[in-house]
Amino acid sequence: MPLLEVIQTRHLSASIRLTDSTATQVDQYAAFIHASANDVVEQALAYVFSKDREFQEFLRTPEAQRITPTLRVRRAAANDAAEQPTRKPASSASSPAQASAFVAGSKA
Repeated sequence: MPLLEVIQTRHLSASIRLTDSTATQVDQYAAFIHASANDVVEQALAYVFSKDREFQEFLRTPEAQRITPTLRVRRAAANDAAEQPTRKPASSASSPAQASAFVAGSKA
């Protein structure tokens, strides 16, 4: 029996829109917990999904299986085996004139 168990997780790259203040807070929280912005978004969503009892009930219904996807997932090229790190532009979420910021997130 092996001493280590490696769990393979499939990550997808997706684009989401956030207000500039939310994007700033994601970056601030990531700095606070010494993690990436992707990790903050992933863990925050997993936490909310697990704590929302009505949502958990909804997931057990047939309707939950018939949703229309709205998340904009970026498909990786066939020869792109490793996920490329997402870089955030230096001006993103720091410009007060910017109405919203685009942040790459991941979904397990």
